[in-house]
Amino acid sequence: MTLIENLNWRYATKKMNGETVPDEKIEAILDAIQLAPTSSGLQPFNVFIISDKQLLAKIQPIAMGQSQITNCSHLFVFANWENYTLEKIGHVFNYTLSERGLPLECMDNYKNGLWGRYSKLPEDWHANHAAKQVYIVLGVALIAAAEQKIDATPMEGFDASALDELLNLKDKGLKSASLLALGYRDSENDWLVNMKKVRKPKSELFIKL
Repeated sequence: MTLIENLNWRYATKKMNGETVPDEKIEAILDAIQLAPTSSGLQPFNVFIISDKQLLAKIQPIAMGQSQITNCSHLFVFANWENYTLEKIGHVFNYTLSERGLPLECMDNYKNGLWGRYSKLPEDWHANHAAKQVYIVLGVALIAAAEQKIDATPMEGFDASALDELLNLKDKGLKSASLLALGYRDSENDWLVNMKKVRKPKSELFIKL
């Protein structure tokens, strides 16, 4: 199927049937997440892949009791860095240069210039900027799931502070930004499954200058 056909097929699944997604399909989605673009290639996030039913049951009340949390196959928790540091940026640059077989100092001007700008900005800017990168990656994950014919529900309806505490994210320097439930639609019980997909008309959405 084409990209547009895949996007027309997918929808924010409201009821899932609990069936397990094969490992190879999950890995294909993870490959897409790994390859997704981010600002300066820093990938300032981690993704927690949760399939443990007991843990999912603890997350469900944190996520407004949404049934997809416990009826999905896997729940991805996207968690962004709380802040940027020279050490974190340097670690990413050093890994990239090592993989490319280049001298570690060859991008020092870029690295130092980047940190020179970031270091002057407040920590909430850091967290917000990193969270924006998460949403780029989340979009790629949704497209990859559709390609694999895996239903997916992105979620912001959760208590981020409570989830951060449950997963001990603060100690890891992370903040939960978004959830993505992956599984298979329960066609008999999902009210949205046969609804027409509706988006703004192009004439309203796009402005050509």
